[in-house]
Amino acid sequence: MSDRAALLFGVHAHQPAGNFPEVFEQAHARCYRPFIRVLHAYPEFRFALHMSGPLIEYLWTRHPEDMALLAQMSRRGQVEWFGAGDFEPVLAAIPQRDRIGQLLALSDRIEQRVGQRPEGAWLTERVWESSVVPALVQAGIRYAVVDDYHFFCTGRSAAELRGYFSTEEDGQRLDLFPISEELRYRIPFAPAADALSGLEALAGPGEAAVYFDDIEKFGIWPETWQWVYEKRWLAEFIERVLASGHLRPETFREFHARTASRGIVYLPSTSYVEMNEWTLPAEPAQRYAALVQAERDAARYGAHKAFLRGGIWRNFLSRYPEANWMHKRMLGLSQRVAAAGQDDRTQLLRRLYAAQANDAYWHGLFGGIYLPHLRRSVWRNLLELEAQLDTLAPRPPLARGDCDLDGVEELFLTGAALQAVIRLDGEAALHELSSYPLAQNFGDTLRRQREHYHARALRGADSPPQSGGIASAHERFSLKHVIGPADLEPDPRGRTLFRDTLLAPGSAPVELRNYQLVATAGDGARFAAPAAQITKAIALRGAVLEVTWRIQAVRGEFVTELDLALPSCDGFAGRYLVGGAALCGFGQPLELQGAAELALDDRFMQGRVALHIDPPARVSAQPCYTVSQSEDGLERVMQSATLRLAWPIDRDQAAIGVALRIEVDGASPGEAPRQPGTP
Repeated sequence: MSDRAALLFGVHAHQPAGNFPEVFEQAHARCYRPFIRVLHAYPEFRFALHMSGPLIEYLWTRHPEDMALLAQMSRRGQVEWFGAGDFEPVLAAIPQRDRIGQLLALSDRIEQRVGQRPEGAWLTERVWESSVVPALVQAGIRYAVVDDYHFFCTGRSAAELRGYFSTEEDGQRLDLFPISEELRYRIPFAPAADALSGLEALAGPGEAAVYFDDIEKFGIWPETWQWVYEKRWLAEFIERVLASGHLRPETFREFHARTASRGIVYLPSTSYVEMNEWTLPAEPAQRYAALVQAERDAARYGAHKAFLRGGIWRNFLSRYPEANWMHKRMLGLSQRVAAAGQDDRTQLLRRLYAAQANDAYWHGLFGGIYLPHLRRSVWRNLLELEAQLDTLAPRPPLARGDCDLDGVEELFLTGAALQAVIRLDGEAALHELSSYPLAQNFGDTLRRQREHYHARALRGADSPPQSGGIASAHERFSLKHVIGPADLEPDPRGRTLFRDTLLAPGSAPVELRNYQLVATAGDGARFAAPAAQITKAIALRGAVLEVTWRIQAVRGEFVTELDLALPSCDGFAGRYLVGGAALCGFGQPLELQGAAELALDDRFMQGRVALHIDPPARVSAQPCYTVSQSEDGLERVMQSATLRLAWPIDRDQAAIGVALRIEVDGASPGEAPRQPGTP
């Protein structure tokens, strides 16, 4: 075997928990099934496979015939299974106890299905922090794969990265294989002959060329299904590798067992190059991209790449307050699960692990946090877990603290049916409004903010240069929807519930941001804005949230705004009702005069949110869209319905009272629920 180089070829397969069933099915039809069947036809082509837990269970349940082929390939030694966190968390972002639990859960699942226990691990998004080493080792993992870029950041050269290295944390050893970035860009986009020549140039006899990347590049990314299967790229590539006198496909386990470490290495906290750019806010990301491009133009990028670092994955929790809120709520529930006295914590842990799935906490080439159904999956699991924990150890109806560590405290109003969280930042607005029976956070929306790719949006689509193969999604830029300047305007305030404004004749609007907490009771809190002579009370009464204002000596209009997030963004699965009559869908504008009631009915959620307004108000509603990039291009995504309620205020009145009751009802009649469509 030492007369040839080893090809260590691996693929990573994942679909987020909470993704639409049709997405799973399309991914199976266009990628997983054809890939498995092509590889099954070449028993001598050995490879590694990582598949996340939800995807394993989905495919084994829905497509057992294809999974039976994988099991057969496992038994004949053709495929080596890699472990990871069961629900594909970023290990560095979850507690040590959950890292170990998630790793063991997936290893147990794989061993049960195919009789093979992983020794290698895939790190989600190749996010490396040395703190993950002890969990990996304690879960039985002996080696992991990271990008060669991680090694370049330590001063290693490409010529050195032809095997594996060792690292340690607290005296616990883990071996690391460097994935070739060059191969990630060649495979499967370059012609098969070019991909093979690149492989052969990377390693000599006794050394290794390492490829490990998303399997979705083999059929789901644009143009890849025709290229990889109809035009036989994958079959041709395998045949060329097997006919090569220079390469021999091996599993990582085989190579690791017969070769020695190439030395000790300590890697910095980092991920792959593109991720380090995505983690930066818009303006720094643009400066970073300009610096990288200048180095490319000067033909210095290859030599300087390791020193042109962006941010780290955890920056996403700073960039997106909504991601940080989910993350810190998850950490709090993880502590409660650990403290629970249950002998059997299987259901608690399953919901916790599902809420730790990485996809909704960040954003890069793929939609991530911008996709409401992915965030909703996290929140559904968080709320089901919280409700279960509350039956074991009830919480007080009122609590105060800085949950998300942003320097501003929150006030939690908690009941059996609802939870309202008020951010004590002067706005007296709800940061979260969650229904436990429906497992829905109606505050789960997303503010519009600048992204580094928005600068390209108004220039329109462009075509990447062709060189005999096809372009990867990283090289494409297209528009799924027409994008205008107004679509890219960032929000001046967060998207919350009950943002208040005073509109006086002839004056600029006054946003009320100076509310002070003056009193709390068992079921609510009272705020005052002395300068505006307004008091505001928020209280929970069972499945009803009551918000009341008392306004004195003001003339003009008093306005409150609510952003309500529901599963059905558009169409008549999500519709506005008055008196039981449907008016329009959530994706359409709505104007009502003198409205005393309005219901938001969501047939997918099988519930509704009813607003009772006293006195009647002028009500307007419109969809809130954000603009984000995906592998298919820039798209507009509806995040929530923005409701604006306005009451006229007459100075001649000594005071006026305004009340809004929100009743959450889980008994929505009518059509059977369905998955919400895209906006």
